[in-house]
Amino acid sequence: MREYLSKEVKVVVDRPLCSRHPEHEDLYYTLNYGYVPNTTAPDGEEIDAYIIGEFEPIKEFTGTVVAIIHRKNDIEDKLVVAKNPKKYHKDQILALVEFQERFFEIEIITC
Repeated sequence: MREYLSKEVKVVVDRPLCSRHPEHEDLYYTLNYGYVPNTTAPDGEEIDAYIIGEFEPIKEFTGTVVAIIHRKNDIEDKLVVAKNPKKYHKDQILALVEFQERFFEIEIITC
C-alpha cells in the first residue's frame, strides 16, 4: 500500500458524507468514503479511501493520497485522499477518521 503515498487517485464515493453504514445504522459517515476503481485490497474488494477536505456529499473525487490507515488488527488498510496534500498532519487525520477507525488498532502512515 505504501506505493500509493503521494500518488493521485480517483475515488468513487459509495458512502457520501452524512450517509449511514449499510450494516451498522448507528454509524454515520462524517467524511465522503469510497473506493479506488480497478484495485484489489486483501479482502478481495477494491481499496477503500477516506476523502478529507470536502464538505459536501460527492460522487467522485480525484486527489492525492496523503496517508494510509494501517489496521493492525484487520486485513484491510485504507487510503486517505485530499486535494491539498500538505494541509493535514497525523493528529488531524486521526480526528477525522475516528468515527470509524476507533474500532480498530491503527497506525497512520504518511510520507
